[in-house]
Amino acid sequence: MTPEQLAAACKPLVLELGEAFARCPSTLRRARLLGISGWAFYITGRAGALGDVRAETVAAALGFIAPEAVTDGWDAAARTVPPLEVAAANLAECCRWGTARLGDGAGSSRLAALLGRAVDAADGSGMPLFAAWRAMPVPDPSPGARAAVGMLLLREHFAGAYLLAVRAAGLTPLEAVLAGPEGETGAAACGWVPPYPPVGPLVRRRLWAEAVTDRLASAAFRSLSAAEGAELLSLLGAARQRARGG
Repeated sequence: MTPEQLAAACKPLVLELGEAFARCPSTLRRARLLGISGWAFYITGRAGALGDVRAETVAAALGFIAPEAVTDGWDAAARTVPPLEVAAANLAECCRWGTARLGDGAGSSRLAALLGRAVDAADGSGMPLFAAWRAMPVPDPSPGARAAVGMLLLREHFAGAYLLAVRAAGLTPLEAVLAGPEGETGAAACGWVPPYPPVGPLVRRRLWAEAVTDRLASAAFRSLSAAEGAELLSLLGAARQRARGG
């Protein structure tokens, strides 16, 4: 399996696992403890690693969420708590989820090690959100926590690569969302307001952007041998089973 093929195979697992903690009831309770809404916590929890920047900067970094929706969440949180504090709380919840769901066994330790190597080897050029998260100190050194953070970081790397690929394909972020599997439902969930452009002509370009995403992300996986890549894929599959309660 080439690094590009490994990136493509790992991508759906990383995208699911890297945000699984965000849907956990305990994570949502953290938002209430901070005195902000779940939406404000999601936006600022993801982008707060950038520090005290303007909402326009956050919208550009996130890419696929409507700027107005980003502004609503970012400004609402900023009136109550500093962005970096929200990001730190988000990271702590990721660690808590990883310890609870993934455990501290040999599998989690090995998964954390392989993910850590991939994250360290990833090229963060043009991906400010990934670079900001990679610079954040991890508060919990346990294997489950480190594995969860590794998946969070790789998820942001894939998201950043996809945003670059979408723009190179001549698509707007909204067009890419509409051409994706969730279509208009996904666009509405990201805060985009209809009327929407027709989807038909966009699908081929989105598929090209997916392939370019794998190519851009493949640098992270070149640090692993073929055997280690297969091992990583197997460990991610096992982590998904544990995360789903299987």
